[in-house]
Amino acid sequence: MLKYAVKRFALAALILFVAVTAMFLMIRAVPGDPVQIMLGPRATPELQAALTAKLALDQPIWKQLLIFYGNMLQGDLGIDVFSERPVTEIVFQQLPHTLQLIFAAILWSALLGIGLGAYAAAHPNTLIDRFAAALSVSFVAAPAFVVALLSLLVFAVQLKWFPAIGVGEGLGDKLYHLVLPAFAIGLSWVGYIARLVRASMLEVMGENHIRTARAFGLSENRIVMVYALRIAILPVVTVIGVGIGFLLSAAVFAEIVFARPGLGKLVIDSITTRNYPIVMGSVLVSTALFVVSTAIADLVNAWLDPRARDSV
Repeated sequence: MLKYAVKRFALAALILFVAVTAMFLMIRAVPGDPVQIMLGPRATPELQAALTAKLALDQPIWKQLLIFYGNMLQGDLGIDVFSERPVTEIVFQQLPHTLQLIFAAILWSALLGIGLGAYAAAHPNTLIDRFAAALSVSFVAAPAFVVALLSLLVFAVQLKWFPAIGVGEGLGDKLYHLVLPAFAIGLSWVGYIARLVRASMLEVMGENHIRTARAFGLSENRIVMVYALRIAILPVVTVIGVGIGFLLSAAVFAEIVFARPGLGKLVIDSITTRNYPIVMGSVLVSTALFVVSTAIADLVNAWLDPRARDSV
């Protein structure tokens, strides 16, 4: 297990390096003068030259990349061009809001999706199974930004059940403000997880150890919950790990629609103003979160199923 973990995190580090390098080069390839965009058309040539030197934009692209990684290894992601605050401070100030939103969405969608999929698999080819299948497909087909807008209009504006914008103050108020955004970005994952659990459960229910359990006279509920679901849930662990990364992109819509602070909104605002240090810091943290969550999901899978340790 230790050998597998070392290999998996080495692969994660390589993926992170490639992804951040690619993003660095893509940002630099965007047309236009970033210094002029950041400072505006009335900035003096002296001020433009000073900012160019400060951001090392007067250096060759390979040297800019080396400077970025050299500073990153020292924990320095740069200084915000406008506020003169450390990028690390700004990014990690916004990160908790995004993590709260993502984990709330994952939690409720996983609980409902696993329950719906397991119940459908325990009653195959029945009206309940067909209804669950139709419901799952409907959830998967619902885009996050459409669900966010509709839930805002219906539940916040018209019915006034939930607050429309902001993050709230205090634990209870923050959870109250999380309901609609978490619902908006988590709804499609209910369908994904339900379909995956159902397919996995049907496969497991036909294996020999399930037939043996039935032969010993164990109740169907015990067979489903103890013997089948434990194995069928393995693919869901991987999906949840990958889902955290995909929910980072979906969180952008929720943070904009519901006027919530977070990494997604920070990246959009920074790209608009071509604020390179903030963009790279946000991308680095987001990519690291995606890679680490996927690696942890693989480790959990390997712990639950030793056969997965041969995959790296």
